[in-house]
Amino acid sequence: MNFALIRMLQVAAISLFTIAGAASASAPMQKTQAPGYYRMLLGDFEVTVLSDGILPFDVHELLTNITPQQVDTALARAYLKEPVEFSVNAFLINTGTKLVLIDTGTGGSFGPTVGALPANLRACGYRPEQIDEIYITHMHGDHIGGLTQNGKALFPNAIVRSSKDEADYWLSEARMNSAPAGAKDGFKSAMAALKPYVDAKRFHPFDGNTELVPGVRSVLAEGHTPGHSMYLVSSKDQHLLLWGDLMHVGAAQFPNPAVTIKFDTDSTAAAAQRIKTFADVAAKGYLVGGAHIPFPGVGHLRAAGVSGAAKASYAFVPIAYSVPAK
Repeated sequence: MNFALIRMLQVAAISLFTIAGAASASAPMQKTQAPGYYRMLLGDFEVTVLSDGILPFDVHELLTNITPQQVDTALARAYLKEPVEFSVNAFLINTGTKLVLIDTGTGGSFGPTVGALPANLRACGYRPEQIDEIYITHMHGDHIGGLTQNGKALFPNAIVRSSKDEADYWLSEARMNSAPAGAKDGFKSAMAALKPYVDAKRFHPFDGNTELVPGVRSVLAEGHTPGHSMYLVSSKDQHLLLWGDLMHVGAAQFPNPAVTIKFDTDSTAAAAQRIKTFADVAAKGYLVGGAHIPFPGVGHLRAAGVSGAAKASYAFVPIAYSVPAK
């Protein structure tokens, strides 16, 4: 046996491993994510959650009906710190006969960390022109900004729908003119986002709680905005409530649904809707999907005792990752 040759090969192998390790250690960090979509089955329906990205906020400045010390405690319990990143989620429902999109993201108008919905829609296998219906939870810019691109309809074949109360509020020039100077931009952005669809007669507001397509029903939940709507998706005794901006900061609002936020038009009504809806979905075992719950933002609510002033407290239980069967 040639021990000298064996030793030379061992030294060469060690050198190669050392070089490979050094090269691997010096490789640049990629600082990117995989395409942001998550697919699940709901009865006979296929639901795809689409990420538009994240928005960082200082929640100490935003949350109301809670003390700064309570905010600190809530964030610490959730291992969070300022700024808190809000996911911006939209939901695509394939009923088998209709392709329905719930909200459209920001359109990139809120900075570089959002605006990914069109790319993620394509990544998950669909094109904007395939969308049949778009249902808007409310007309804040992070939910309707993605309706247009360069002033044109991004979803040229879609019928767009929102509650009539929401449309009457945000698309009213009289209301815009009487609004405080700092609030006028919200009206302007809503008008600009809806204009191509209004002009093409593809904007059809609805009145009250109604089934919009088989298996998808609007549920009015005014408070966050005057015509804020949730959408209940149902198939084969399975239910998913897409609640838009019913809540924003889970770390604070799941334990205490009475906590409100400055984005609310009517914080008292918004809190009442949240308290009612949390109790309802927890009791019925419905799945819920939130626009600002960390992506993919789908799970169950579980009653978790009581919080301050004997109000019910809840815990959010995310769905387990799964791969739909082919």
